[in-house]
Amino acid sequence: MSDLVIVESPHKAKTVKRYLSGDYEVVASMGHLRDLPKSKLGVDIDNDFEPQYINIKDKESLIKEIKKKAKASDHVYLAGDPDREGEAISWHLAQLLGLDMNDKNRVTFNEITKSGIDAGMSNPRTIDLNLVNAQQARRILDRIVGYKLSPFLWRKIRRGLSAGRVQSVAVKMICDRENEIRAFVSQEYWSIDGMFFANGSKKAFAAKVDTVDGVKPDLKSKADADAVLKRLDGAEFVVDKVKKSVRKKNPAAPFTTSTLQQEASRRLGFQGRRTMKAAQELYEGLDIKDMGPTGLITYMRTDSLRISDEARAAAYDFIKEKYGDAYIPEKPRVYKTKGSAQDAHEAIRPTNPAITPELVKASGVTNDQYKLYKLIWERFIASQMANCTMDTMSVDIAANGVMFKATGYSVKFDGFTVLYEESKDEEEEKKNVLPPLAKGDKLTPKEILGNQHFTQPPPRYTEATLVKAFEETGIGRPSTYVTTVTTIINRNYVERDGKQLKPTSLGEVTNELMSEHFDKIVDVKFTANMEKSLDDIESGKIGWVKTLQKFYKEFDSELGTAEKEMEGKRVKVPDEATDEVCEVCGKPMVIKIGRFGKFMACSGFPDCKNTKRIVQETGGDCPFCGKRVLLKKSKKGKKYYGCENNPECSFMTWDIPTEEKCPRCGSTLFQKGGKNGILICHKQDCGYQRSLSGESAESGE
Repeated sequence: MSDLVIVESPHKAKTVKRYLSGDYEVVASMGHLRDLPKSKLGVDIDNDFEPQYINIKDKESLIKEIKKKAKASDHVYLAGDPDREGEAISWHLAQLLGLDMNDKNRVTFNEITKSGIDAGMSNPRTIDLNLVNAQQARRILDRIVGYKLSPFLWRKIRRGLSAGRVQSVAVKMICDRENEIRAFVSQEYWSIDGMFFANGSKKAFAAKVDTVDGVKPDLKSKADADAVLKRLDGAEFVVDKVKKSVRKKNPAAPFTTSTLQQEASRRLGFQGRRTMKAAQELYEGLDIKDMGPTGLITYMRTDSLRISDEARAAAYDFIKEKYGDAYIPEKPRVYKTKGSAQDAHEAIRPTNPAITPELVKASGVTNDQYKLYKLIWERFIASQMANCTMDTMSVDIAANGVMFKATGYSVKFDGFTVLYEESKDEEEEKKNVLPPLAKGDKLTPKEILGNQHFTQPPPRYTEATLVKAFEETGIGRPSTYVTTVTTIINRNYVERDGKQLKPTSLGEVTNELMSEHFDKIVDVKFTANMEKSLDDIESGKIGWVKTLQKFYKEFDSELGTAEKEMEGKRVKVPDEATDEVCEVCGKPMVIKIGRFGKFMACSGFPDCKNTKRIVQETGGDCPFCGKRVLLKKSKKGKKYYGCENNPECSFMTWDIPTEEKCPRCGSTLFQKGGKNGILICHKQDCGYQRSLSGESAESGE
């Protein structure tokens, strides 16, 4: 007989098995085995919110298999992920297997490595019921909101709608931002920018007007700018003050779940789901050359910035060997975790800095796995390196009562920037190289221009900036970010416009109804306080039943009031006008939102019931039959391009159609790869190719 270790996934099971002796058998539960029923509420509200869990239908055979293995084992260890969800999965397993709840059968692995697994197996504990109850409370809260609110939305807006607790707040945030953009009134303003030559210098440097007669100028029009320019006409430009200093730039902290999703979005273009899928695979373990299945990163759902002393020492060893002692900071870096963070785990970091991105890439991992590991590895190593030191210079230039200011810097010691610098949502000012300057130096203006600008509305949220807002306001927790964004898009409340998120007409109508009748459900502070209550349940400060009772009393009252106020009323979702005309009756076609997304319908409904799919033209022609190439989506939501005549014509490609035509056959050219890729002709027997950099890449001569 042997001991049985139960984890969630086959990948994790394979890696854990590698580090355990033959006395252990490792199996995967494939996530949850029990849940609330789908067909009914499944919560006895009148009996202390007792949940009615049932076995998940398609997992009956797996449950039988695990029960059989558990019965034949000397001891069962429950090794779910080290968070609320993992604790709940372990608790459900204990219930199913009839384990003693006082037995120390719960083990957790912060990293799937030899040391991480040894530490976990050496410190078994009882299941933490506070963690289980926090997860249970969240599940029941979301079930109550969904199952009580959804029928209300069906009756008042449209059948098939669903409501969510955190999701409703996210939709409101996106709708509020859209309303800000609509209400924004752009204001004109001007700046005065100059380019100057210093004596003996052939390269001009930039400076801009800072004050006029000692006061910041308010240039609202061309006339205002022209008045200042007139004062500068023929003026002498003299360096009034030079200030030199040394600035130290600190590296960014290692990743948390939130910052990982933000940086992966900015730098790699990954959506949250794609990021977390790759991160889960890196945590659970991949086959690494000459090492076998190896967990590459620590647990990826965390809001802590803590780093273990062992990890820091390993990073220092790597930095010394690769870059030298000068790149080690004078004292160990400690990043402060914000007060609301759980701090149960370390920050996201590589389990072994010696496993470089190059080694991982050579092991044949997927492109996503490699890119994300490289990002995590570089961020962590850089976070443990010395500061970047810069020589900075600020120069004031006087001319007839007008003061220009120029700033510039040069890198004295690159420090952590030799490896990695955090990307930003907004572009930073470009480096301005200043020549040697001293007070009293006379400068020659190359050009001085008045430049018109307009204030810009706040930008729409992207997935990265929305996750950042979740973290800043306390909405959700690291494990819920991806689910929240995915859900509001799948429910057609929000849609992607490039990287931006904007509300649909359905989302706006639903948000207006929710804001009017369920203001607490969509209130950011209320939802953040509820998250804090869940944290307090986890820490044992409050009981989960009491928390649910308080929430439900207020929610049930709001629901009853809304039912009375909306009795006999319905809200119409406005249609989106189009330029297309119905080919059946000649009336305009409009865009509607159904259960499965947007579609086009005749505005003459119900007299005319003509509908059709919305097609996105690309401007390209099919190289097989000459008809239009349309932008399409696979079942998994991935974009591709195909002939409108499908299935009669089989042409499809991942390459992007362009407006350019093949010089050889006249067919549409497609862009393969990124900005450094190639233009390619897909016409059979043509074979024309050309590099986007301008270099010849032709074939098929």
